[in-house]
Amino acid sequence: MKRTHDCGALRSHDAGQGVRLIGWIQSIRDHGGLIFVDLRDREGVTQIVLDPKNDAYGFPLSALRDESVIEISGKVRLRPADTANPHLGTGEIEVIADGFRVHNIAETLPFPLEDAKADRVNEDLRLTYRYLDLRRGKNLRALRTRHRIARSVRNYLDGQDFVEVELPYLFKTTPEGAREFLVPSRQSPGSFYALSQSPQQYKQMLMVAGVERYYSLARCFRDEDLRADRQQEFTQIDLEMSFIDREDIYGLVEGMMKIVFREALGRDIETPFIRMPFREAMDRFGSDKPDTRFALELVDLSAIFAQSGFKVFRDCLERGGAIKALNAKQLADLTQGELKNLEDIARALGAKGLAFIKAENGEWKSPILKFLSEKEREDLRLALRIEEGDIVFFAATEWLRACAILGRMRLECAHLLADRGRLSIPKDQFNFLWVVDFPLISYDEEQGRYVSTHHPFTAPVEEDEERLRTDPLRVRGQHYDIVLNGFEIGGGSIRIHSADLQSLVMRDLLKLEERTMEDRFGYMLRAFRFGAPPHGGIAIGLDRLAAIICGVESIRDVIAFPKTQKGQDLMAQSPSYAPEKQLRELHIRPVIS
Repeated sequence: MKRTHDCGALRSHDAGQGVRLIGWIQSIRDHGGLIFVDLRDREGVTQIVLDPKNDAYGFPLSALRDESVIEISGKVRLRPADTANPHLGTGEIEVIADGFRVHNIAETLPFPLEDAKADRVNEDLRLTYRYLDLRRGKNLRALRTRHRIARSVRNYLDGQDFVEVELPYLFKTTPEGAREFLVPSRQSPGSFYALSQSPQQYKQMLMVAGVERYYSLARCFRDEDLRADRQQEFTQIDLEMSFIDREDIYGLVEGMMKIVFREALGRDIETPFIRMPFREAMDRFGSDKPDTRFALELVDLSAIFAQSGFKVFRDCLERGGAIKALNAKQLADLTQGELKNLEDIARALGAKGLAFIKAENGEWKSPILKFLSEKEREDLRLALRIEEGDIVFFAATEWLRACAILGRMRLECAHLLADRGRLSIPKDQFNFLWVVDFPLISYDEEQGRYVSTHHPFTAPVEEDEERLRTDPLRVRGQHYDIVLNGFEIGGGSIRIHSADLQSLVMRDLLKLEERTMEDRFGYMLRAFRFGAPPHGGIAIGLDRLAAIICGVESIRDVIAFPKTQKGQDLMAQSPSYAPEKQLRELHIRPVIS
């Protein structure tokens, strides 16, 4: 009996064995008298030898097309040594087909499926034929890597006594978060569900319920504009624990990441991860998700210019602002176009311009030099270690904005230096860190009120709690983000578990009206009065984590059927108009096209 194998299984020790294979035709080569077919399935490729003179096939081989599905039976033989393919697992053998069956003849492909060629094809075309795009080796590998990540997460958390619980997709609207997808209720005309942005409130209720350790690979939905790292529907590794503190979360997640990287990538990562306070991250890198694979750190120059004769800098400091700078080493040869682009980016972030000093041809060049004293120039040279070929960018504004402006400049300059071969940003290096001690709240100028930095359920750092009524902007939250190579891959917090403290934050700080608190969070506040345990958790973006591990730029590449930047599924042609009968049942007036 001929045994069925996958197309990546056969080796030299199988020579002489009768086998059966089924898969897609990857390529066809006519060598004059014999037809050679590379037969592919998800496990690999095997070379098949077909004889056009074999009447037993019952099918004209000239009618075969690439990507057709065929089944063959035959005998394994060793390839001649000079025709073996050392780059293929099955490269030492081939199968001489004595039986042949066609399951499906493919039409002409809309684009080539070889990875190198397909990568140059318009993405919209590939997504229209996503079922073909997924046949490509790199895309199949990405899906299987994602599977290994999910499997290792489940196995790890199961070993840590977690219980996987499915939570509802249909929730109530919570307008203070991201824009939601609304679902009209047929049974309650005029009322709506919202697709869950995250399981946040449900998982806290599980802690009140005594589950103690919950997790799920939770589907989440946000009606937001799409980009490379954002989809309208995405997956979180979501977990919550009772009777823990921040250190428990750090240790648990670091252990999980070690297992994930070992099983998905065969890499061992170092733990524990660096812990970096929010203020330090902003001061040094201009970002609360710093990429630490390269230097280019920001420098605070406020002390140097405290008594400066340069009115712009002095006025900024007198208003309580900061003077910060970035030395983009060896980037003084920026083109005018590149410099203009950097200035446009800075203006978009709130800068009035982009002051700079170039060190080239043995001198400094800058419109601001005439305002600086000799001592200030020397202090700058020492503080920033300015050398020939450098360019220094300045930001003079309130502290957070100055950090953010130069943080963006840092990333842009790093890419420009990498393109010139002057800076290495290793793609196979994985720099984890925890960013901690975020401010619990911030002040929103547009709304004229305090808003939560993370969400309103985050607990304050205990020693800061007394400042909630007197100096709330100095209160740190027990919020933590896990950052990998400049991407925030997850975030969480220790939660408020006291009804009184939760009410204080919502009512006195966030200025939510009593009716609003009752409508949106009444059940939660009531639950906290029935013995709510201390608890906390985290949500990690599975899509972003998989994209980093797979080494791809967009999370679309690790999602089986992603949406385009316009939120469309080009393959299934959604969104689409709903039938009028269904709309009438929902008391919705049809749109007339």
